[in-house]
Amino acid sequence: MTYFIVFGGVGLILGGLVVASSPSPYYGVVGLVLGSVSGCIWLLSLGFSFVSLVLFMVYLGGMLVVFVYSVALAADPFPEGGAGVWLGYGLSAVLVCMGLGWLGLDAGTVDSEGVFLMRLDFSGVSLFYSCGVGVFLMAGWGLLVSLFVVLELVRGLSRGAIRAI
Repeated sequence: MTYFIVFGGVGLILGGLVVASSPSPYYGVVGLVLGSVSGCIWLLSLGFSFVSLVLFMVYLGGMLVVFVYSVALAADPFPEGGAGVWLGYGLSAVLVCMGLGWLGLDAGTVDSEGVFLMRLDFSGVSLFYSCGVGVFLMAGWGLLVSLFVVLELVRGLSRGAIRAI
């Protein structure tokens, strides 16, 4: 279980690094998906299954909109890659270190939690629908307004705010 939590954390950090270092939106969305999947795996391994599922659906829905608009604005016929060879070397080193850890050549930890007797995310579900309703309404309203702003910006060459030079 400890390796699963570490895997989620490392994937979350690597997803953020891919987003920050990608020169093209085609590769940036891969980092976003990696980060969201790793973060949800991390929450899932800690016992928050419902919160993990809700965040996964929200992340992927939001990322789909961001990806479509960024690809529409960039429209590179031949997107350039990221680090190339150095990324392969780094990934190989990480895989070798993980392989040595799985072979038993590490210090090891003891997971004393065992099987969870109480589900931790059921109290969060009730808070989503009772105290958190105002936050959800404000977040939904903000997302709707931002969607209309982006649609107005990229509507077309004649009436939108972004025009061809």
